[in-house]
This record gives sequence, structure tokens and C-alpha cells, in this order.
Amino acid sequence: AQGGVQLRSWTLSVKIPKGVREGQLIRLAGQGAPGIGGAPAGDLFLEVHFKPHDQLKVKGRNLHLTLPVAPWEVALGAVVSIDLPGGELKVRIPPGAQSGSELRVRGKGIPANPPGDLLLDIQVVLPPANTPKARELYETMARELAFNPRPDRRA
Repeated sequence: AQGGVQLRSWTLSVKIPKGVREGQLIRLAGQGAPGIGGAPAGDLFLEVHFKPHDQLKVKGRNLHLTLPVAPWEVALGAVVSIDLPGGELKVRIPPGAQSGSELRVRGKGIPANPPGDLLLDIQVVLPPANTPKARELYETMARELAFNPRPDRRA
């Protein structure tokens, strides 16, 4: 008797376990091709790939997210809400945080044992100076704060 490959389509309902990783194989016992000469069916292996998300990036069990924040939220500190697939999460931005800094929220990444972390990349977004009031506020800040963002650079 000779064996061969037979292509056929069928639908399976598969429960994906929590904590599954990109590239991991899930074994479905007895769901493969029938064995030769009446032998039991083999196993079917599914390789897991994540559908890309427009905001969240997966690295191992950690989730990475760019978090846009207003200048006053990083200067004064704030609590901001983040929408995640599992629901809303409130995160405390510490006073003095800088654009480009990273906040780690332990245990809010991919569920597993132990769970991954959520890593938030802080991105300060400036409001435009497109109204007279906004221009006035920026001019007041420039005058009153005496802030030099480039203290180590010389002309």
C-alpha cells in the first residue's frame, strides 16, 4: 500500500489558550489525516500568528503601546485611560515624565504564568498655536518659564 497526501477542507472550532505565544504550535490530537490501513487519524498542528494591531505591538509576552499625552499631563502628572482589548485601564503618569520615556505596567501584557507587562512609550503632543489665546499662552510660557530645552548645546 502506498500513502499519499489528500487535500480536503473542513471547519474546526478551536479554543486558543490564554498566554499563547506568536509562532507556538497547538496540537489537535486525532484531527489529522487518517492513518494507512485503518490506523487512527494523526494529529493536526496549528501554528499561531497574531493579526497585527494598529496600536499594540507584541514582543514575547509584553505589549508595547505609544501613549500620546498633553504637556500638562507630563508636567503635572495625571491619570489617563487606555482602551485595551480586555477593557479600560487607568494609568498614572508621574510628574516630570518626558517624551520618549517608558512606563511599565506589570501584569497587563499577554496573560500567562507569569503574565507579560504593558510597556507605554510616552509621546508628548503639543497643542497648536492656531488661535490668539493659544499663541498668548505659548508666549507667556516662553517669557515666564525661562526654559532651555538644549542646555548642552553651544552656538
